[in-house]
Amino acid sequence: MVSREHKRAGVLHEKLQLLRSITNSHAPNNASIILDASKYIEELKQKVERLNQDISTTSQNSSDKNPSNMQVTVETVEEGFQINVYSRKSCPGLLVFILEALEEIGLNLLDARVSCEHSFQLQAIGKENEEQDESLNAQRVKQKLLHAIQKWSESSEQE
Repeated sequence: MVSREHKRAGVLHEKLQLLRSITNSHAPNNASIILDASKYIEELKQKVERLNQDISTTSQNSSDKNPSNMQVTVETVEEGFQINVYSRKSCPGLLVFILEALEEIGLNLLDARVSCEHSFQLQAIGKENEEQDESLNAQRVKQKLLHAIQKWSESSEQE
């Protein structure tokens, strides 16, 4: 018969192994697993804070920089940048403005999916051009996309 202490130790071990797998920890002992989990939680908190700042910045600037109420997100991923642009309405000609803007900052698209029929949706992975002098970050790419959307909006209003 297994004592309560052995059962609790077994349950604790299972929970620590679950925590280890969730946080992608390779720590050899329990204290290190908990330390890795703590760091992981802090990273998640920082990511949430950045996303909240992006949301508030986007909503504050939406009337100026994003007149068509598009959702624009750019995240840094292993391959480079994951780019998402979405609008509920169709945006004829917008793709050209976006591609020109990405080319201007030296971002090559590795993979892209675009839908323009009833709405506009762009999902892409972009990688920095090797010969690029200046290093790119997600915020700079997003600002360039917002600027391209602004230019498109102004040009489509004139037509």
